[in-house]
Amino acid sequence: MISNRTVHLAVYDALADWETGYLAAFINSPWWEGQDWPWRVRTVGPTTEPITTLGGMRIVPDGALDALRPGDSAMLVLPGAHMWDVGGGGAFTTKAREFLDVGVPVAAICGATFGLARDGLLDDRPHTSSALAYLEPSGYSGAAHFRDEPTVTDGDLITAGPTNPIEFARAVFERLDLFGDKTTDAWYRLFAHSDAAAFFELAAS
Repeated sequence: MISNRTVHLAVYDALADWETGYLAAFINSPWWEGQDWPWRVRTVGPTTEPITTLGGMRIVPDGALDALRPGDSAMLVLPGAHMWDVGGGGAFTTKAREFLDVGVPVAAICGATFGLARDGLLDDRPHTSSALAYLEPSGYSGAAHFRDEPTVTDGDLITAGPTNPIEFARAVFERLDLFGDKTTDAWYRLFAHSDAAAFFELAAS
């Protein structure tokens, strides 16, 4: 059972906007909930200086990474960005290890999975990414645990590839037990399959 209701979204220059848009929007403000909705997304950057996303959006982080403690969070979410492919992001993978070591979930998508692989966090865990061939240059030892699936949840770790933001959001919702199975299923059918009936299920939930 997760008692904290704050999800921390890592932000850094050139982060891929589309990869966490669904999860951030619906954790922060699902349209079917009232004003007392307890969940919030807070951004955490390398510092509190503004960053610029791949799409050119300017974000001022709510806090700096070095001040973040696992006990203050329900989950750490790591999006993809160019920095992961050129050896960056080490401070974020160190923080991810801190979270996982004490049982606080981490969700990583796209390039962030490369960073986790590079730093040994995928050596012994089932996981996915863009492709196995993408992870292999990291030098990791976890190829036997790679799964060619949109998302993989292994206990407190969620991984996903860059073309699966909706599946990634669903996995996060499920791990946090955000809406319950029925509502999460309707949400997924609406956004992944344009199932019009699912909209009315959401409105009634």
